[in-house]
Amino acid sequence: MQFSEQWLRSWVNPSIDSDALSYLLTMAGLEVEEAEAAAPAFTGVVVAEVKEVVKHENADRLRVTKVDAGTGELVQIVCGAPNVAVGLKVPCALPGAVLPGDFKIKPTKMRGVESGGMLCSGKELGVPDEVDGLLVLPADAPVGQSIRDYLSLDDTLFTLKITPNRADSLSIKGIAREVAALTGAALAPVVIAPVAPVIDDKLAVAIDAPAACGRYVGRIIKNINAAAPTPDWMRRRLERSGLRSISAAVDITNYVLLELGQPMHAFDLAKLQGGITVRMAKPDEKLVCLNEKEVALAEDMLVIADDAKALAIGGIMGGLESSVTDATRDVFLESAFFAPDAIAGRARSLGFGSDSSYRFERGVDFALQHEAIERATQLLIDICGGEAGPVTETVGELPARGEVTVRTARVAKLLGVVLSAEQIADILTRLGLPHRATADGFAVSAPSFRFDIAIEEDLIEEIARVYGYDAIPSDTPRSGMRMLPLPEERRPREAPRHLLAGRDYQEVVTYAFVEEKWEADFAANSDPVRLINPIASQMSVMRSTLIGGLVDVLVGNLHRKQPRVRVFELARVFSKAGDGFDQPERIGGLAWGPRFAEQWGAKGERVDFYDVKADVEALLAPRVAEFRKASHPALHPGRAAEVLVDGQVIGVIGELHPRWVQGYDLPSAPVLFELDFEAVLSAKLVKAQPVSKFQAVRRDLALVVDEAVSYGELLAALRAVAPAIVTDIGLFDVYRGKGVDEGKKSLAFRIQLQDVAKTLTDEEVEAAIAALLAVANAKGAVLRA
Repeated sequence: MQFSEQWLRSWVNPSIDSDALSYLLTMAGLEVEEAEAAAPAFTGVVVAEVKEVVKHENADRLRVTKVDAGTGELVQIVCGAPNVAVGLKVPCALPGAVLPGDFKIKPTKMRGVESGGMLCSGKELGVPDEVDGLLVLPADAPVGQSIRDYLSLDDTLFTLKITPNRADSLSIKGIAREVAALTGAALAPVVIAPVAPVIDDKLAVAIDAPAACGRYVGRIIKNINAAAPTPDWMRRRLERSGLRSISAAVDITNYVLLELGQPMHAFDLAKLQGGITVRMAKPDEKLVCLNEKEVALAEDMLVIADDAKALAIGGIMGGLESSVTDATRDVFLESAFFAPDAIAGRARSLGFGSDSSYRFERGVDFALQHEAIERATQLLIDICGGEAGPVTETVGELPARGEVTVRTARVAKLLGVVLSAEQIADILTRLGLPHRATADGFAVSAPSFRFDIAIEEDLIEEIARVYGYDAIPSDTPRSGMRMLPLPEERRPREAPRHLLAGRDYQEVVTYAFVEEKWEADFAANSDPVRLINPIASQMSVMRSTLIGGLVDVLVGNLHRKQPRVRVFELARVFSKAGDGFDQPERIGGLAWGPRFAEQWGAKGERVDFYDVKADVEALLAPRVAEFRKASHPALHPGRAAEVLVDGQVIGVIGELHPRWVQGYDLPSAPVLFELDFEAVLSAKLVKAQPVSKFQAVRRDLALVVDEAVSYGELLAALRAVAPAIVTDIGLFDVYRGKGVDEGKKSLAFRIQLQDVAKTLTDEEVEAAIAALLAVANAKGAVLRA
C-alpha cells in the first residue's frame, strides 16, 4: 500500500522524522518497501498570476508575458507554453531558482527580448500532470507563496508491504492506529458527523446469500452535480496513493477506501430497475465490468443485482452499465461487508483484481459500513451538492468474535523477557483490544477490524510488536552438540552431490510447480496433482518426474548458446496415492553436447548412453547396478533401460525420445537418468578379506547368442552360478560378422579366478568354467568356434 506521510500525520503526528517512522513501521511488521519524495528537490518557485500576454516579435511560438509573482512589480517572462493565458495562476521560477536536474534560472534574452524567470510545467517541476503546457493552479492560489508549500511537495510517499493477515492496516486509519499504539502519540481521526436525511427516498435491499454478505448499507443521494471537479487536495492524496482521479463521485468512494479501509461503490440510480438483491450469480449470467471487460459469471460468484440483471460483482468490481457518469443526477451509495471466503480467488479466476477485492479477500472491518457511508455522503454533498436520503441497512451473517486468552507466564516464556501485567494491559489498550484481567493473564475480545487474532500466539505477537523486537535481548543459545549416528549401510546425503559435481555435473534447482503438458509428455500422467491456487497458469500442477525441469534447463542453456550441458537435480516429486499423496525424493541428471569440454587432447565426440551409464554406476557403487531394456514415455524406445539394484527397479536411464527432441526444438537428444534417492543413499557393509598371495588365472569365453539375448541377462546368469574362486566376470568384446551367423552376436567374457589360500589347480579351474558354460548353454549360448 502506498500513502502520503502528510496525510498520515493529519491523523497522528508523532515527534519523529520520516526515517524513524519508516524504521518503526518496519520493525512492527508493516515493512516499508520504499520511501520516496513526492517531488524532486528545487527552490525559488512561487505562485504567479499572468497579467499580460503578447506575441513575441521575433518568434511565432513564443509569447511575452508579464506576471505578478508577489515581488511588488510585474516580471517580464518569455514563455513558449501553448496554454499560457491572462488570468492563469501558474508556477514561476524567479532568478536564482534551481529546478530539478540542477537547472539554474537567471535573467536572459530570448530572441532579443529580456526574460526575468521561467513559467513552469508540471514535468519541469517533477510533479505529475496531464496538461500539455504550464501547470495550471486553482484560481484561489495565493500569489507569491512557495509552490512547495502550496502543493505540499515536502512530502514522503511510503510503500508498505503488508502481510495478508494485516488487512486492518490497508488504510490511513489503520496505519494511524498502529503508529499511535507504537509511539503513544494522540490519534486525531477525522470527524464524521451523521448526515441528516432531507428526502425520504429509499431502495429496497434483500440479501439472498447471507453467509457471503454480512451487512449491506445503502443510501440514495439526489440532485448531485456529477461533473463537479474533484478538489485539488483530494486529487493530490489519491495520486500520492497510486490512484488516478476519474470523477468526483468515483474519487470520493476511492478516497473513503484509502482513508477508512471500506470499499464502496456508487450506482447511477436512474439505471436501476427495482430494488437491490445480493445473490449468487445465475447460470450463463454475464456482466460488462468497469474495465470494459465482459466476463462470464461463475455460480460461486457474489453479485449485486436489481430486478432485471446483475449490476456488479460483489466485492470485486462494478458494472459499466450502472456506473456513474457526468450526466448522473441521482446516485445510490453502497457500503457492504462481504465475507473473505466469498471473495477470495474469484478475482484471480476473472483475470483481474481491484483495490476492493484485495481488501475484502483479506477481511474488512464488519462494523465500519455506517461510518464509511456517512463519510462518503458528507464528502459528496460538500463537493457535488445533493440531497441525502436515510441510511438503510440489511444484515446477513456477521462473523462471531469470541474471547482469546493470553497468559502472562506464556508471554515471558515465548518472548524471553518478563513483562508485568500492567505493561501487557497498557499494550492491549494502545492496540485497541478490549480486555479483562483473569487469574493468570487477560481475556481479550478481538475487535471487528482484527481478523488475525484467533489464538494466544496472535496476542503474544501483538505484545512483542508494540514492546519492540529490538528491545527483546538476543541471548546466544547454549547447548551441547553431538554428531548424529550414520549407519554404515547409509551414505551421507551430500555424497551423491559431491560425486556428480566431481564428474562435471552442476546442480540445478527448478520449480516443483510445472506445466501440465510436461506431465503428459515426460510421464504420460493424465491425472497429476493439481494446485488450487497456482502462482501462474503455466505452473498449475506438481511434477511427478524431474525430467521436465532438466529439459527446460537444457532449453534455457541452448538459448544462451552453451555448447555443453551436464546438470543434475535432487528434489521431491509428487503423485496421488489413495486418499493422500506420495512425495519421494529423486535424483536426476542430464548430459548433452561433447563428451569433454573443448580441448586439444580429445576429439569432439558427443556424449552417449554409456557415458551416463558409467556416471550412474559410479553413483551407486559399490553396489552393482543392472540395466534392463525398458519403455518410458520420455525416453527413446530403443535406447532406454531400467536401473535395478538387488533385483529392484530404482530408476531409468536413456536418450530423450525423438518426439520430444523435435517438440522442444533441441538440436540433438540429451541422455537422462532419474533414480530413487533413497536407493542411492543405501550402501553395502564393507567386508574385509585378505589379498591373495597366489597368482590369478584368466580364461576367456566367446559365447555366440541370439541378438535378442542381452549382455546384462547373460552376465547375471553367469554370476549367479559362479563358484567362490571366480573373482570377476567382465565383457571385453562384442563381434558381429564373418564367422557368426546372421541374427547372432559373439560376446567375449573375461573370467578371472583366484583363491586366497592356495594356488588353483587345472581341475578346479576347468570345473568352474564348466559350471559357467552349463548355465550359458541353458540360455542358448554356445562357444564360438
